[in-house]
This record gives sequence, structure tokens and C-alpha cells, in this order.
Amino acid sequence: MAKKRPQTRATRPQLTDGEIPVVGAREPCPCGSGRRYKACHGRAAAHAVTELVHRPFEGLPGECDWVALRELVPAATVELPLKDGLPADVPSVTLATVLPMAWPALRRDDGSVLLGLQNDTASGDISRDLADTLQRALTAQPGTPVQARRAPADGPRLQDLLDAEGTFEPVVHSGFEFWIPDTENATPEVTASLERANAAAIPTVKLAGVDAAYWCETPEKNHLRWVMPHPEEQLLDALARLHAASRSSLGEGTRLVGSFRAHGLTVPVWDLPSGVGADDVEKPAAEFAERLAAALSSDAPLTPEERRARGGLTNRQVTLS
Repeated sequence: MAKKRPQTRATRPQLTDGEIPVVGAREPCPCGSGRRYKACHGRAAAHAVTELVHRPFEGLPGECDWVALRELVPAATVELPLKDGLPADVPSVTLATVLPMAWPALRRDDGSVLLGLQNDTASGDISRDLADTLQRALTAQPGTPVQARRAPADGPRLQDLLDAEGTFEPVVHSGFEFWIPDTENATPEVTASLERANAAAIPTVKLAGVDAAYWCETPEKNHLRWVMPHPEEQLLDALARLHAASRSSLGEGTRLVGSFRAHGLTVPVWDLPSGVGADDVEKPAAEFAERLAAALSSDAPLTPEERRARGGLTNRQVTLS
């Protein structure tokens, strides 16, 4: 009789953490540990995907405008320069506040790319989600939208893909006609989406004299919402100094009513009379910027009146993200 060969257990290849593929949560982990993926390497991957990045646009040109377009502005576009230049078959990459049908991105028939900013994202890092969508849009078939998905936890962020030396110059639109270069050939679904979006859009204007300040018109009153890059505590102290000294308004009938946080930045908000338009607040906003710069430079302790003013401002503060 032939000898039986000794039975040996096949050894699994040893994989490094960077080589572990993503599998189903209840499947065995590919690392060979014998545990389910969700209890092994999937735990770290899930944490990386869900961990909230408080300032996702930090380090990008125009961080304050990124925040404004994400949270405040209904219809706007910005041309995005890529760090390594555009692919030969992609004439342009344009960031848009919203796309038809809430698509994350769209590769147009001519090969150009539209990237939507105000979509829901699957992870806690908007920058990584947008970078993943952008990369897929660059290689999508012309004439097709890009669908949402969970971005890989180790994927690039916008800061890795966009030109850090480029400019970020939003163009605010009164409606969403930029969606459709050829309205005659638009599908009924896209046309209906355009009509709904235009009906809901709040008239908005970007001020020319200061950075990241946006006027908007509502039925009862107008507002100025100004995204500022300064550290929150320092900015609130400066606003309190001006508010206590009755120097925080933008002219007669206007008043600083509070602020909100968005993506790690603070956004002061002013109420304006309904007759005050964007042009009317250009000069007052520039003058306020000078007063604010002086107040930001002060390190003196707040007076009792300034502390009360600060308390009133923080009591009306809301966090959007």
C-alpha cells in the first residue's frame, strides 16, 4: 500500500493592512485571522470612513467660499484646476452647487465634468467623498451621471487632486440653466428638475469688495451671511467688542443677529431691511472689515458689557455641520 502523505494545512498569505480588500461585514476577514471582517480589519475601515472631519476644505484655495457654496448659495459654479492638469479628453472640470436629479457628478457629452457639492455624503469627510466622485467622473462615459458610493477610506482627498496654487472664483447664477447647454434636447426628467430648482432658489449675490460674503433676499427681510476664516473664539471676542460699542451693524436698520458654524468656520449673519440690496452693503461691509481687523488685533480682557454681548451672540449660534 502506498504511504499516505501527511495532511498539512495550507498557509494563508500574510497581508499587510494596506492590502486587505473590503468584503462583506459577516464574511471571514481576508487577513486570515479567522474572525469576521466587521470584527477585524473592517472595524478600522468603518472608523476611518465615519470619523468626522470638522474642516474638510482646509488647505484649499477659497476655503470660506467652499463652505458658502456648500451651505448658503443655491446656484453657483467654479472652474476647478487639477494638480496634474486635465486629461486630454476632459475639456474642463466645474464645481456646481447642485446638479439635476441630485447627481453627485455628470460627465457631459463633450467630455467636460460637473461635480456637485451639496449632495449627501457617505462618510465623515466631504473632501474624500468629493475626490472619489471626481476621479470616477473623469473616466466615466460621456453623457452619463456618476452615482454615489462609499469612498475608500484610504482614497485621495480634494487637497490631493486640486491645484493648491489655483484660484477659486465662484460665479453666482440666478437659476440653474447652466445645467443644460442644449435645452431642446434635455430629457423631461431634467427639465422638470430644473423647473423645481429654479422655483426654490433664493436670490443671492456675492459681494465684490470683501471675501466670502453673500447677500440674499427673502420675502420678509434680506440677509448678509459672511463666512470668516478666523479662529472662532477670537472672532466671537472681536464681534462682541464691536457689538457692545454699537459698531457691528452695516448701516441704518441693519443688525448683527448671531452666527452659525459650518465645516469648522464661523458665519456671522446680519438682518437687512427688505429694501437694502447687495450694492447697498458693499461699502458698509468694507468698512466693517476694517473695524473687525482692529478688534481682532486686541488681546485686552472683555469688559462686562462685551461679555454680555458675547453671551448674546453665542446663545444664538447654530451648528450646521
